[in-house]
Amino acid sequence: MSPSPIVDEAVLARTIDAALRTGGEFAEVFIEERRSTSASLDDGRVEQVSSGRSKGAGIRVVSGDTTGFAHTTDLSEAGLAAAAEAASAAARRGGGGTNAVPFSPVSGTSVAGATDDPALVAKSRKVELLERADVAARAGGAAVKQVSAGYGDGLRRIQVANSEGVLASDERIRTRFSVNVVASGDAGMQTGYESLGYTRGFEVFDDITPEQIAAEGTRRALTKLDAKPAPTGRVPVVVAAGIGGMLFHEACGHGLEADHILKGASVYAGKVGDLVASPLVTLIDDGTWSHEWGSSAIDDEVARVFEGV
Repeated sequence: MSPSPIVDEAVLARTIDAALRTGGEFAEVFIEERRSTSASLDDGRVEQVSSGRSKGAGIRVVSGDTTGFAHTTDLSEAGLAAAAEAASAAARRGGGGTNAVPFSPVSGTSVAGATDDPALVAKSRKVELLERADVAARAGGAAVKQVSAGYGDGLRRIQVANSEGVLASDERIRTRFSVNVVASGDAGMQTGYESLGYTRGFEVFDDITPEQIAAEGTRRALTKLDAKPAPTGRVPVVVAAGIGGMLFHEACGHGLEADHILKGASVYAGKVGDLVASPLVTLIDDGTWSHEWGSSAIDDEVARVFEGV
């Protein structure tokens, strides 16, 4: 079931018409609403609890090699039309006429549903998670000197429409929690960190408790107190699944971004289908894995449904 639209389909169609009216070749409207809550605890004290909401739209118009972009927080038809005309003017002047776009709505199977919306959970319960983590971490013994913990949740509702007839929407609820522990011993001070982050609601804490997260962070800090220096020289390295993705992203991921490739500014430009790494390396970017941090029903960069791998 697709989420309820943020802006009516007819309004989107007229907005795109306004964007193309002065001669643009392609126009796209990206609309987003956000809601978030965060809380933090440091050294046994709750430092902050905050929440916020935001909304807005970005409109881009492409004419030849030029892209015009405008944004607005006014999601009324008049506000969207003004932004569309500004983006079109930035891209190109001229043309005219009416551009009627018949939309073909696309929707993906939701992989990010939440059964316990964090927005309906009292902030006091979220703060309680932090306090439970603090108690659990300090149960590690006198070597534990400092504990900090953070909680966050957020909702993203997006809607994308473009002049090729695409109309897509998605709703994503994400929840995260982290604990950082500082331990001190004869060899000095060490830190241990553990976190969770899922495209799920508050129900995630039914499966993974703050105590478990805190205990793992504490274990890492205490283990490092007795750790021996790593040997020098060439040694085999085993990369864990989580950090492996981060290493790849920083080393190679930016070069694979479409804007760099289209501009010829990437070493991977023009190499679709070519072997660009060791045959021992296999990387799959799959947004259809349920409840993971990057789970999405649609790829909102290109407004298409994820079909899996």
